[in-house]
Amino acid sequence: MIKGVHTMFYSSEAENLRVFLRDVVGFPATDIGGGWLIFNLPEADMGCHPSDERHGAPSGTHDISFYCDNIEQTVKELKEKGVQFKGDVEDHGYGFVTYFQVSGNFYVQLYQPKYNK
Repeated sequence: MIKGVHTMFYSSEAENLRVFLRDVVGFPATDIGGGWLIFNLPEADMGCHPSDERHGAPSGTHDISFYCDNIEQTVKELKEKGVQFKGDVEDHGYGFVTYFQVSGNFYVQLYQPKYNK
């Protein structure tokens, strides 16, 4: 039976992204050889959203986002480590949302869910 989910980011700066996730975000990692880090992630959940061509989520799209208990505190801590954010925290109904930049020049969602975990 399935016992977990393996997620991936494809980045033009993969090595820098690995260091960022280990040293800035704080995910523990195992070096499986040659600096290739596999991260032992904390708890996870998965949602299945309806596709919406008008808002950039066609059928078959998948996404990775990080969640936290206190988005204002998490944003503050990450900014203190030099992390750049795109926009302010916004209420998206299901939670409070912002996006931060990672190596490879793309953004990842950070949110504080409103629903009980």
